[in-house]
Amino acid sequence: MNTWIIQLIQGGGYWGIALLMALENIFPPIPSELIMGVGGLAVARGSMQFVPLLIAGTIGSALGNYVLFLVADRLGYERLQPFVDRWGRWLTMEWEDVETGTRFFRKHGGAVVFVLRFMPMFRSVVSIPAGLAHMKHWQFLAYTAAGAAIWNALLIVLGRWAGRAFAEAEQWLGWATIAVAALTAVYYMYRVVTWKPRAKR
Repeated sequence: MNTWIIQLIQGGGYWGIALLMALENIFPPIPSELIMGVGGLAVARGSMQFVPLLIAGTIGSALGNYVLFLVADRLGYERLQPFVDRWGRWLTMEWEDVETGTRFFRKHGGAVVFVLRFMPMFRSVVSIPAGLAHMKHWQFLAYTAAGAAIWNALLIVLGRWAGRAFAEAEQWLGWATIAVAALTAVYYMYRVVTWKPRAKR
């Protein structure tokens, strides 16, 4: 059936999980919910262990977010703004969005990095204002890793439960992976095609 998509995720082992989780935070080919969910399914099947899987997923999440953080931290406002202004359509955001995120970050402090790890739409984006605010690197990594570990543990538990409770879990999880990846791609293209700067709206 659709076991190939599950085998693709599981095939790389823990290193593959870490890589996919890192890429998911930079450019999401497959959402983390499905990556760790498939990992949880592997735990239920006995082909993976809970703790190594959690560590791999958390390291991948932290590294992926850290890449975005470093880019913003090194470039700063002056050099990042022209990049966002030029590629805003493909990023589906403009500089005002970055400024809004940065103000929100500065108002609520570093703990917002931890809290937003539980919100799919914002957990990667928050790395940019954190970098622009020049948050201490160890603090960023600590908040990111803590939030990611909790979120990933929950996803593994849910995937493991589904694998044990439903014999057909592997089949519908494979279809769900394909469907979500396809919908993500379609939604992104829709955003690119319909995106307009605020000045032209």
